[in-house]
Amino acid sequence: MVNQLKNEKSPYLKQHENNPVNWMAWNKDSLKFAKNKKKPIFLSVGYASCHWCHVMAHESFEDEHTAKILNEKFVNIKVDREERPDLDYIFQRSLGILTGTQGGWPLSMFLDENAVPFTGGTYFPPKEMQGRPSFIKVLENVSKVYVENREKIISQVKQMKMVFKEINSKNAVLNQDLEPFAEKILQYMDNDNGGFQGAPKFPQFYVFDTIFYFYLKNQNKNFYSVVEKLLKNICSKGIYDQLGGGISRYTIDDKWIVPHFEKMLYDNILFIKLLNFFVEKTKDKYFKSKLIQSINFINNEFKNKDKLLGSAYDADSDGIEGKYYIWKYKDLQSTLNKNLEVFKKKYDFSEIGNFEGSNILVERLNHSLNSDELNIIKTLENKLLNERSKRIKPFFDDKTQTDLNSYWIYTILQSSIILDDVKIFEKGMEYFNNLQNLTKDNIFHCYNKKREEIDVFLEDYVYYCLLLVSVYEITKDKKSLDKSCELLAKAWELFYNEENQVLQKNIKNSNDLFVEPIDLMDNNIPNGNSIFLLVCNKLFNITENISWKNKIDILKKSFHSSINNAYSQMFSYIKILDICNNNITFTFYGNSKNLEKIYNTLIKKYFEIGTFIYKTSNEENFILICKNQTCSEKLKTIEEVEEYINAKSI
Repeated sequence: MVNQLKNEKSPYLKQHENNPVNWMAWNKDSLKFAKNKKKPIFLSVGYASCHWCHVMAHESFEDEHTAKILNEKFVNIKVDREERPDLDYIFQRSLGILTGTQGGWPLSMFLDENAVPFTGGTYFPPKEMQGRPSFIKVLENVSKVYVENREKIISQVKQMKMVFKEINSKNAVLNQDLEPFAEKILQYMDNDNGGFQGAPKFPQFYVFDTIFYFYLKNQNKNFYSVVEKLLKNICSKGIYDQLGGGISRYTIDDKWIVPHFEKMLYDNILFIKLLNFFVEKTKDKYFKSKLIQSINFINNEFKNKDKLLGSAYDADSDGIEGKYYIWKYKDLQSTLNKNLEVFKKKYDFSEIGNFEGSNILVERLNHSLNSDELNIIKTLENKLLNERSKRIKPFFDDKTQTDLNSYWIYTILQSSIILDDVKIFEKGMEYFNNLQNLTKDNIFHCYNKKREEIDVFLEDYVYYCLLLVSVYEITKDKKSLDKSCELLAKAWELFYNEENQVLQKNIKNSNDLFVEPIDLMDNNIPNGNSIFLLVCNKLFNITENISWKNKIDILKKSFHSSINNAYSQMFSYIKILDICNNNITFTFYGNSKNLEKIYNTLIKKYFEIGTFIYKTSNEENFILICKNQTCSEKLKTIEEVEEYINAKSI
């Protein structure tokens, strides 16, 4: 047996193709091999831009002595968590069940020969450090325990399955008021720095997206202030790339200053989506500039060979975390020369620095600049950006993920509406056409594999369907609507789990994990179950097909009976269930300049929140506005529409 990763497509797996460890990919052959050899499996899960994954690789997986132990005592399987999110979910949860510790990456799990986990951890150092045992010691101990207790360990599978069943248990709640969940979570907010209390600090934008939704609904100032504080801090601090735009994944401090420098597509999608709603409501020029800069950054820097978007940028360049982004004071002096002091009016930096003797650019609080200074600083920012581009860039994971690309296109189409930006709209539609061409034969997650391997997930279907129905809402394209209907029906057929009455993460007839991946939690992006409900509700509103209504009823009951168990990790459901309860629709009959003016006003404010429907009418042009099946009379002018919306609190 030798290292088999050279035949894999994943950039992360290919990073390990020359390791002395005899890595295999997760597939039927590797699982069968472990069973035949009666050897435990060492499962290592990570991703291409993961800093600590690289650290453990250099320390352990490139070490001949460590590799010898792994090869002798284990079947070694390497997994890209972005390629197999279902697997990552199951084994992250397994780690918590087995050890009581929090998961993360790299995930280092030990499975029996039947691929059932029995212990594990995350990063293990080569030598004992800060209470973490050395990796070699862990390997020796796990191997010894397995040899001596093999039958007992293998028999634990029933217990593990039972625990997972309990995780997915529901209560008797079938309906409830949803806004109190948004109020309840405010107690955990950092009132000084925004976001949640403590460090490391993750933005968790899907929570704030829901909070802002309820602000738009009822004007609760507490909801507004926590979102404003989050966005102000993120846009002005080190988590935001002040020169290039876009954000890093999280910060290690509680003030958003020192990021873990990897840049993920999914974080930036959610950041831009929240900015969309905030800018539409406030018309704030500062946030508008950050929105445009970040869209341009992703469109320019994340593009890949498929003419779509890749997944992530590494934190490291030249083997040093953050090297690409940070500045020595002397380098700022030599580049900016006489304008250094002007630059200091906007940015806070010093000879001491704020990160290991260097500077992460952070905006000064309440800085005030005249127009001449603004122009000078803009020139200086471009000069620094040009200087930075000469450095070695971090590694780019260029794989195309269908769910993330669908979500990105959906998000910038909304941006184009809010910003009245034709170029962003055209770029979004260009991506849309490229994605359609890429997936014309079948939907897949990131690699179009042999069909006997798992290569597509719930999120790929539902986010693509969300994009399709939204293209119909924006452009009136009936083909996109029909395709959304077709694919969402197929998703129900492939992923709906009858026993749990929700959709599972992978195709139910192809599951190769020891339990079915029933995952209801929001994670990097809102959960596929909640997005299915959003799309399903839109399709029912547009088509009036009762089969969509039946699915809505099943899912609403299931979600209500689960939210109380883990509400903080199900915030997308709280918003989408409320959208379904209000069920706002705008049905346009006919086509006229008056209706176009009404449409342009409404789509800005009600994109996602409402459903836009188009009917032909040869006699007269009008719009009907409905909220939860109570509808207006025929409305023909923007004044009539605004009067009705205000009167009915829509």
